[in-house]
Amino acid sequence: MKKLKKLNKFFIAIFFLLSSAAWCEKITFSANKMSGVAGDKNSSTSLKGNAKVNTKNMIINADYIELSGKDFRMIKAEGNVNGKNTESNLDFNCGRLIYDRETKIATLENDVKLTDIENEVVAQAQIIEFNQDTEIAVMQIKINLTQKDNVCTSAYAVYKKKEQILEMSGNPKIIQDGDTFRAQTIKLDMDSQEITLSGRVKGSVETTNNEEDSEEENEDINELNETGEENSDGKSDNENSESDKSGEDKTSVNPESEKSAETGENNE
Repeated sequence: MKKLKKLNKFFIAIFFLLSSAAWCEKITFSANKMSGVAGDKNSSTSLKGNAKVNTKNMIINADYIELSGKDFRMIKAEGNVNGKNTESNLDFNCGRLIYDRETKIATLENDVKLTDIENEVVAQAQIIEFNQDTEIAVMQIKINLTQKDNVCTSAYAVYKKKEQILEMSGNPKIIQDGDTFRAQTIKLDMDSQEITLSGRVKGSVETTNNEEDSEEENEDINELNETGEENSDGKSDNENSESDKSGEDKTSVNPESEKSAETGENNE
């Protein structure tokens, strides 16, 4: 009973401190175990085992979560971290997360996966720093970003969610619908799919394979040429001159001309 009363007092104290913060944000949380001191605003509170923290804009799940700083400004999460930024509509997975509730900047580390649900953009990197106010994500190390028919890789990149612009450097490469582009810096407009390459530009473009269509076209042309030659042999000089005057294709098939030629031969 004493432990339960202390725990209840702890929850009430925590709620009071968070509600009295300068930005008036309510936080809810749960975990298998909790430890910390609520009386000191600069103290830390630890949540262990199935830890979950909900703020106004963030949902964070992890094996371990720590709230610290004045009015619990900082949130640190480690181990199987996943969650959602509800304001920017982004899902995330990573090994470690640090979120500053005042600046609204989240730093995600270790095998990070960030999904922009609205724009169908999936970004993977070792470090991603996301500014909620500007909706800009700065990505570093082993970046792989996919969007529509684009597969983008580099060592450093900046994703501007509002403008739908991706800027890459550090051996950047884009594979777009089978075509490959490389340069020192690459800029991709995700709305228009326009690519801007700067410095040491390289690329390769795949052309459509039309060998079968070309063979069929050649066969049709050969048949028309053979038919045209037969018709030319069976026509009279007058018919040939009339055909030349009318400007008709000499390879075209004309059944009426064939009948006239046959009748002329029979009369002779």
